Amino acid sequence: VQLQASGGGLVQAGGSLRLSCAASGLTFSTYTMGWFRQGPGKEREFVSAISRTLTYYTDSVKGRFTISRDNAQNTVYLQMNSLKPEDTARYYCALDRFYVGSNWLEYEYWGQGTLVTVSS
Repeated sequence: VQLQASGGGLVQAGGSLRLSCAASGLTFSTYTMGWFRQGPGKEREFVSAISRTLTYYTDSVKGRFTISRDNAQNTVYLQMNSLKPEDTARYYCALDRFYVGSNWLEYEYWGQGTLVTVSS
């Protein structure tokens, strides 16, 4: 299983980015996909997840970020709007075949991360 994240970059506060995570090596449509982030000097934290039918968000991104999936393309997206400097982090996508939730320790497969930098 391979996860390839992309779409990070430098953006001004208030701007938008869309992250993508392409999965290969498994049947994508039935598994939970999650996005996590780790900022400088911070622990890894949950951002959002999508199961077959439900979506989950951490409180700090609700109303600003939207997670979606395209099962035909084996890809999950994270649309990030109204970005803030505190959103600066390396963003990782993750997949698990059985778990649905926010605990990063439970996710089995991880991408390499993509860096998001939000300037003030």
